[in-house]
Amino acid sequence: MAMSGPSGGIGGRRGRGQRRAPMAEINVTPLVDVMLVLLIIFMITAPLLASAVPIDLPESRAKPVETEDQEPVQLSINADDTLYIGEEVVPEAELPARLDAIARGNDEGGKPRQIMLRADKGLDYGRVMRVMGELNRAGLTRLSLVTTGSDDAPAAQTAVTDGSETKQ
Repeated sequence: MAMSGPSGGIGGRRGRGQRRAPMAEINVTPLVDVMLVLLIIFMITAPLLASAVPIDLPESRAKPVETEDQEPVQLSINADDTLYIGEEVVPEAELPARLDAIARGNDEGGKPRQIMLRADKGLDYGRVMRVMGELNRAGLTRLSLVTTGSDDAPAAQTAVTDGSETKQ
C-alpha cells in the first residue's frame, strides 16, 4: 500500500517546516472486535439467566416437552418455602387469588395457561401437593414439572415433564 499524506520531497523525506496532515479516518477494527466479544458473551449468558429464582431442582430422565407460542407461567417454590410467580414473591394467603386471576386470563380459545412448577428437591412432598391442589382448584390443569437432566440420560440439561407420558 502506498504512503498516504504529503511526502516531503525526494524519497519521501520531510523537510524541517513540514508536518504530516492529521488522519481523518476512524479505525473501526477495534470497535468491531469489542462488539463481537460482547455479542458472544451475551449469547452465552442469556440462556443461563432464564430463571432468576435459584432452586435446586430434582433430576429426571424424562424428555423435554415442547411449549406453545404463549409464554408459560413460572411458579417456583424455594428451599425456604417461599412462593414465586415469575420473579415476584407471593405470600401464601394471596396464592389462591393470584391463581384465579391467572385462570381468568386464559386465551380466547378457553384453553388454560401452561404452568411450569419449579420446586426445590429438598421440599416436603405435601407442600408441593398443596400448591398443585391450589392450581387444580383454580382450573389450571396444564401443569409441567421442571427438573434437571439425569447424568445417565443423554437429554438436555433441563427437562420439563407434563406428567402425561409416564413410563413404568
